[in-house]
Amino acid sequence: MIQAVLFDAVGTLIHLREPVGETYARVAGEHGRAVRAAALQAAFPRVVRAMPPMVCTASDRRQVEECERAWWRTVVRSVFDVADATPQFDDFERFFERLFAHFATAAAWCCADGAAPALAALRARGLHVGMVSNFDHRLPPLLDALGLAPLLEVVVLPADAGAAKPDPRIFAYALGRLRVGAEASVYVGDDARDDIAGARHAGLHAVDVTTLPDLRALESAIDEIEHAPVRRAPAAR
Repeated sequence: MIQAVLFDAVGTLIHLREPVGETYARVAGEHGRAVRAAALQAAFPRVVRAMPPMVCTASDRRQVEECERAWWRTVVRSVFDVADATPQFDDFERFFERLFAHFATAAAWCCADGAAPALAALRARGLHVGMVSNFDHRLPPLLDALGLAPLLEVVVLPADAGAAKPDPRIFAYALGRLRVGAEASVYVGDDARDDIAGARHAGLHAVDVTTLPDLRALESAIDEIEHAPVRRAPAAR
């Protein structure tokens, strides 16, 4: 029987209110640099995929936060370099700080359709509910501002586990905190590599949220997992 359901954050439980390229272009325009939103939108996933995992570990929380901030600083600068070859910002740091602060606020985000009711329904069934995300230190207060934090027992970030998805260690760390085995757990996400393949490699069941009409349909998907026949390896001859 399923005992725990873990969720991805961005693209699963929460969404940006506007595409990242539009936000980058809008804020850049306010700082005197005009770049097409479409070019920035196309460059963003390419840059993020090429970056090393954002795994920042230190005993000092301020060092972790600065490491994560530096990771994003490199991403943002690289996105503009890829999207547009014109001269850089007169004051890139001022622009970056404005952008980084924007994505820390609930004004930049919204909950996915059915997110809160789905989490509440899972908790009502007696299931453990948590989150495993490759986001950074801004996520917990953001979830609180969006009203989702009280419905999540754990929120695990790369800095907590010393690993980022799809590394199985981050899934194992979350399950260890919940004291639940991987075989009795489901991971819900939208990314084929980091979420679906990563969770299955770690031994969890996986649900691709893009196959659901909305998160209210998740309970039915979990019921299907629980009632699916167990596949046994053929006997040796």
